[in-house]
Amino acid sequence: MAGQQPQNLYPRPIHANARDSVIPGGRVNPRQMRQAMKRLGIEQEDLGEVDEVVIRTKDKEYVFRNAAVTAITAQGQKVWQVIGEPIVRPRAGMETPPAKTGSAEIPEEDVILVAEKAGVSKDEARKALEECGGEPAEAIIRLMSR
Repeated sequence: MAGQQPQNLYPRPIHANARDSVIPGGRVNPRQMRQAMKRLGIEQEDLGEVDEVVIRTKDKEYVFRNAAVTAITAQGQKVWQVIGEPIVRPRAGMETPPAKTGSAEIPEEDVILVAEKAGVSKDEARKALEECGGEPAEAIIRLMSR
């Protein structure tokens, strides 16, 4: 037994952050990340300045203004990444829900909320709420998309 080193049962890492380079998202150089993606056959293309992106569903439109758009090609498939805050509105030509008549049906706190969030007067907020059937979120979106 002479000359043998005792086995270390609790080895320490060489560096406190040694495992960070293995963890995705952990202290990776962007240039190294691009090179690794290229080796895997993944290409990324930033489209630069995009004025507007519109996604149409059966009954709604999602409109992204000044969005950041990236096209990622992997395994022959192109994936589009859109980053931004959408404005959701009913599709043009689709029937809108009937507007409630009379301002008594719209709570005053909804009018105040819409006026504050959209930066408009209470009268404009009330009118937008009436046009949107009393839906505060839709009224705010409509006022902000003007």
